[in-house]
Amino acid sequence: MRVVLAEDLFLLRDGLVRMLEAFDFEIAAAVESGPELTKALAELRPDVAVVDVRLPPSHTDEGLQCALAARRARPGLPVLVLSQHVEQLYARELLADGNGGVGYLLKDRVFDAAQFIDAVRRVAAGGTAMDPQVIQQLLSRRSAADEPLGALTPREREVLELMAQGRSNAAIAAQLVVTERAIAKHTSNIFGKLDLAVSDDDNRRVLAVLAYLDQGR
Repeated sequence: MRVVLAEDLFLLRDGLVRMLEAFDFEIAAAVESGPELTKALAELRPDVAVVDVRLPPSHTDEGLQCALAARRARPGLPVLVLSQHVEQLYARELLADGNGGVGYLLKDRVFDAAQFIDAVRRVAAGGTAMDPQVIQQLLSRRSAADEPLGALTPREREVLELMAQGRSNAAIAAQLVVTERAIAKHTSNIFGKLDLAVSDDDNRRVLAVLAYLDQGR
């Protein structure tokens, strides 16, 4: 699996390269600036891009904007964004087109090799990998009194958070130590209360839930 990596800090970039290579990823390019990223994504057409939000020359959201431009040129390009802090605007922009694998992780997560590699693979396969802190902040933007989100039970909110991270029903069941059938029932209840169409497409259902949670704010 070919990866284009964009990170301006040399030590972190070198560490990510070594980690990805240790798990049999091929590094098509490892760059440190927005212009280099734009060129690499256009010319090398990787299977997945792992991109720091803030890159030179602007050190604002250069990396994210380059990735979004690449997705417009190549719809469905899998992109995993790394950020130092939770930025809800970045999450909204990344999720906006609802097309192809996307992920948003805090940089702290990369120090857990298993979690980081799982996120890269999930995004490359067309799924989602959303940082739990991002999901929690999106959920907290609506008060418990807001409807219909306020109608969810505590267990349904737990399931929603895990579902929005991109986890399958089987993975949620394993984490909560319940049956997959129970999770399927909770999922059905969640979709019903949020007035969302049931879908077997994990990426679409996550994007739909996140879009609902983030709308109107």
